Amino acid sequence: MMVFTLAVVRQGAGDELKSLTLSMRLQESEWEVMRKRVLPGFERQCGCRVKASDIPPEGLAKILEAMARTGRMKIDVFAQDNMRLAELVESRLVQDLSTHERRIPPEVLSSMVEAGRFHGKLYFMPYRPNVQIAYYNGARFRQYGLKPPRSWEELREVARRLKEREGIGRVLFKGWGGTPTSTLLYEWILSAGGDPLSLMHPGTVRTFQFLQELWPDLSPDSRRAKWDTTNQFLAQESVYLAQNWPFGVRLLVKEYGKTEIKTYSGWRGPVREAHVVGGEVLGIPVGAPQTGLALDLIRYMQSREVQETFSSALAWPSIRGDGYGEVEAWMKPHFQAVMEALGHGVFRKNVPYWAEFERIINEAFIRTVVERQSVDEILNVLHKRLEAVKAGS
Repeated sequence: MMVFTLAVVRQGAGDELKSLTLSMRLQESEWEVMRKRVLPGFERQCGCRVKASDIPPEGLAKILEAMARTGRMKIDVFAQDNMRLAELVESRLVQDLSTHERRIPPEVLSSMVEAGRFHGKLYFMPYRPNVQIAYYNGARFRQYGLKPPRSWEELREVARRLKEREGIGRVLFKGWGGTPTSTLLYEWILSAGGDPLSLMHPGTVRTFQFLQELWPDLSPDSRRAKWDTTNQFLAQESVYLAQNWPFGVRLLVKEYGKTEIKTYSGWRGPVREAHVVGGEVLGIPVGAPQTGLALDLIRYMQSREVQETFSSALAWPSIRGDGYGEVEAWMKPHFQAVMEALGHGVFRKNVPYWAEFERIINEAFIRTVVERQSVDEILNVLHKRLEAVKAGS
């Protein structure tokens, strides 16, 4: 666990400085903005100092559990991936914040609040949403007289024509495995009207059948594609169309100068357009020493000023409808794509067997799409395995 202390607010002689401990997992560029542009403002406001710790999301529950067991909770507020919340609630490691829901600014999108609600109680507060958008190479699309696809059928046609013209697939599906692949599968299955947690649902079966048909026309880089390599492939122009998180916009367009890269929300399946809302929420552990300050920090993080800083400096989507006022002009079309995607946003179900579900659905992808085994046979076998996992959870 990496720990560092932010700038200390100087007080008068003899005054004792309050301390708040915050846990987050950020990239170094994100920590830079947090340390220099966000948290110092809160320190001045509260007359305190903030100690920040970098804890991996997969390890947070164990650390909180160990602290709770010894009666020495050292974390006041934490940010956590919205797919790793159920274990914190079920283990009774996080405070019920229902009575503080009224403190959420009215400008915060109501859909963002629901991710933190379990069993009718609000345990987590919105802070940082995320949603995947579609990136495409506008110059290449113009060259071949193509329009960005808005449906599965149009996607199939674009993939076919690009491979036909260039002799290699130029449309990417994140097939590296793990969370990058399971996240795309989840929203594609919902787009087909399926249930991602039921592998024999007709919509789920239809999704794997479509991907199996589409796979020969996709880029061979798909097997190496995850959140970071997808940006590399777009920058190198080895692919012309791919889905990825919005952080790639600043990297590709601003830093790499790839102004031909355009974005939009993406495409719909046979039933609807759906995009998984990822990101993080804020929570307060049971036994936190500074619950009051933690609540103040949460509200500060939800303020328009802070949300605009996140959007302008980091290209993060905002939880607020008015959180884009400071976005540079070149970024605004891309944020329009983000807001459109959020308009079709869906939250994944928080289930205790999520890790096993990810392993099973990734196996389904490899065996049916990559290895081209029978969709019906493989999904039937893996459906039974997933149902056994559910029964034992």
